[in-house]
Amino acid sequence: MKSLLITLSLLFLVTTPYADNKELGAKIFNNNCLACHGQNASGPKGDWREKLADGSYPPPPLNGTAHTWHHSPKQLLWTINNGGAPVGGKMPSFKEKLPEDEKQAVLDYIFSLWPDKIKKLYNERFGTNI
Repeated sequence: MKSLLITLSLLFLVTTPYADNKELGAKIFNNNCLACHGQNASGPKGDWREKLADGSYPPPPLNGTAHTWHHSPKQLLWTINNGGAPVGGKMPSFKEKLPEDEKQAVLDYIFSLWPDKIKKLYNERFGTNI
């Protein structure tokens, strides 16, 4: 009986909603974000910090190599909801296009791409546990 409880406990720990959410997030990202933010959120070619000819900024990498991890989860959701225009980009608003759980799934996927060092810094900065 004791070994059954231990096995069930371990199974519960391994099958977390985070894993499922990350997979859902990857699908949503690939359908809505990949064209601009690149495969595995690596960003477009070129320097994402330099303005384009039209004066807008290109989409940044979201994989932990740019500034995404400097923004709180609340700020990241704000950007998903309101798009990039308020901050000089071209990203469309997803406020009406994606339900809240799918937006969170995209964030979970993006967080999963970050190196452990960046996750640690993010958790310390924002009191999260990604």
